[in-house]
Amino acid sequence: MRVGIMIEGQEGLTWDRWFRLGQAAEELGYESLCRSDHLTGLSGQSRRPSLETWTSLTALATRTRRIRFGPLVCPLTFYHPALLAKMAAAVDELSEGRFDLGIGGGWNEPEHAMFGLAFPSLTERLDRLECGARLIRALGAGQPVTLEQPYYPLRKAESHPLPPHGRLRLVVGGRGERRTLRIVAEFADEWNVTRVDVDGFRHRRQVLAEHCRAFGRDPETITRSLMVPLAIGSDSADVAQRIAAARVIFPAMPEDEGAWRAAGFLAGSPETIVADLTRWAEAGIERVLLQMLDQEDIAALELFARTAMPALA
Repeated sequence: MRVGIMIEGQEGLTWDRWFRLGQAAEELGYESLCRSDHLTGLSGQSRRPSLETWTSLTALATRTRRIRFGPLVCPLTFYHPALLAKMAAAVDELSEGRFDLGIGGGWNEPEHAMFGLAFPSLTERLDRLECGARLIRALGAGQPVTLEQPYYPLRKAESHPLPPHGRLRLVVGGRGERRTLRIVAEFADEWNVTRVDVDGFRHRRQVLAEHCRAFGRDPETITRSLMVPLAIGSDSADVAQRIAAARVIFPAMPEDEGAWRAAGFLAGSPETIVADLTRWAEAGIERVLLQMLDQEDIAALELFARTAMPALA
């Protein structure tokens, strides 16, 4: 199992914190560093620092040498997909092919209302996600392409330079069985899921395989990843302290270790965390992104890297 870090960029991210996290990911052996893409704090704290997503990703491309990185995920309600494809190709080239473009349909209605952004129905947002993914793939062909579809048509369009490996690595996030997993099956290199338990993941993995068969695609060509909050500690007091720190950022998070585990989150000693992640690996998760809500807690990353990562390698 590959292990990366995921942080909520709208919840207090500063340049100093971002660069420290990038350095920690590089030096501690993490596979990747991802961040969310939002315009304001999600729990009503609109005055928290919030580095703009693509500026921060571009800076990370020049400050790191090994780790993969990217947004998890960019809502298509924020961007035209042609612009996303162009920006992603540029950052991928700058990082010598280490960039993952994560896209989603968008979900946070109050955020859209705050900034005057349209928030269509769920059906339209998923239609736009499908059309956007198709456009991104079409522009990767390296030659003029005409695409007849709603929302994002193309007329003899092309975009250069292409990414270093000829194709953007596309991550689609979500758990909807009828539409989202069908979009994953048709277009994605990686499926990222969150807020599910192991049994729910197994079920959706089977649904994804059925969609893949409809497209004549081997489901094993799609990486399966999990984003999950982490509260690790050498003892119960450490775990409780980290849960309390997470609840300062997101007060709706569960209150204690038992409630975290009941919600499907990672909480407990390194041995407990390894046992839980082993179950996820057995269910088919290939990559886990540890959601670190306290961006100052480099010590938690060090503890995980020292005690848990070797057992998962």
